[in-house]
Amino acid sequence: MASAADNLASSISLSKFGKATELKKRLWFTLGALIVFRMLSYVPLPGIDPTQLNLLAQQTQGGVMDFFNTFSGGALQRMSIIALGVMPYITASIVVQLATSLSPQLAAIKKEGESGRKRLNQYTRYGTVLLTAIQGWFIAVGLEAFGASAGAQAVVEPGMLFRVGAVVSLIGGTMFLMWLGEQITSRGIGNGISLIIMAGIVAHLPTTLVQLFEGSRTGTVDPVRLLGIIAAVAGLVLFICFMERAQRRILIQYPKRQTARGVQAERSHLPLKINTAGVIPPIFASSLLLMPVTISQFAGKNMNATGGGMWNDVMIWLNQSLQHGSPIYMTLYAAGIIFFSFFYTAVVFNPEETAENLKRYGGFIPGIRPGKNTENYFDYVLTRITVIGAAYLTIICLLPEYLVSALSIPFYLGGTSLLIVVNVTMDTVTQIQSHLLAHQYGDLIKKAKLKGGRVRQ
Repeated sequence: MASAADNLASSISLSKFGKATELKKRLWFTLGALIVFRMLSYVPLPGIDPTQLNLLAQQTQGGVMDFFNTFSGGALQRMSIIALGVMPYITASIVVQLATSLSPQLAAIKKEGESGRKRLNQYTRYGTVLLTAIQGWFIAVGLEAFGASAGAQAVVEPGMLFRVGAVVSLIGGTMFLMWLGEQITSRGIGNGISLIIMAGIVAHLPTTLVQLFEGSRTGTVDPVRLLGIIAAVAGLVLFICFMERAQRRILIQYPKRQTARGVQAERSHLPLKINTAGVIPPIFASSLLLMPVTISQFAGKNMNATGGGMWNDVMIWLNQSLQHGSPIYMTLYAAGIIFFSFFYTAVVFNPEETAENLKRYGGFIPGIRPGKNTENYFDYVLTRITVIGAAYLTIICLLPEYLVSALSIPFYLGGTSLLIVVNVTMDTVTQIQSHLLAHQYGDLIKKAKLKGGRVRQ
């Protein structure tokens, strides 16, 4: 039997959408913010030679840098002021969350409520500036060194002025994107940071499709392989949708009470998602990999130009190890996904707090004593479904990596990108439906008041 809320949700139509003024304002604001993001991706760093920059992009093509270039919507390849995107902010968020779990002082700040959350956000911003400055410095140094052996420069006027200008520009671009994401979250629809990442991936999608079909036309990509890729993508999308909706529902029973129909016991279900962490683990794992990749790629160019000796060999080995399908890269990426799946699930769901709340309101799980036993049961169930969720995320993210390397596909086709697009789209659609439901409930309340007023007259 469908509930009243389900019946109301099924009656949502375009006519209802047209009347939701607040929702339309939020959607327009979100769209405008994403357009600003895309425009900034075409604003280059000051003092860059576009011709030499294209050569740099061709030399690093096919490496793991393509992965992060996809996240930024091509901003990294064009060396725009938002080349690093929101990855430094995400990395800083990881460090702050880990420090909160390990440091009693930061844990006490977190428990202070809204004021504690603001202090931790401020620490995250400081960390973002620091990480962006470090990565920006190595990018600037690497750009200066590129092409020196060939008598050409990717930078028009190398020197300290260019380095400082590049670092300041990259810090400004990343901090602006961080602020823009916060504005989308508060004044728009969906999670702002996730939408910015998704916008970059979607913007890079037409280029990927053109490369795919152009390869099929020229013969570099076999038509059978092309159909296989399309079928695999469709299958992955369906599998992601199924797993993101999958739940483990725990039966919760409340004490019996007297009602008009006699003594009845209330029952409900506590839904636990199989993938409680969502897209956070792949994003966190990839953002942590971005730091050594950026340093090795651009610092390696500087050592090649100046003769780095042993360190040059180390950088070359590191660059080769972080290629698509390489064992070290796959191992590090899988380890990061699994770790953050468990870590973020522990942050989102607290078995002790949930068990205490159930005990306070008289709820219990049939066959399980309230209190500590309920907490242990939650921990038991959550650990096992998190294993399934972590395995699912690892397969989705690493299988395309392996196929790109094994089949020698001449472009990056990432399961992580697909996972982010599907997840963020589902979350955004759910929030739109929630706004429409709230608007529809408001109309029903207004109509009920009008009818009540007419009856009293």
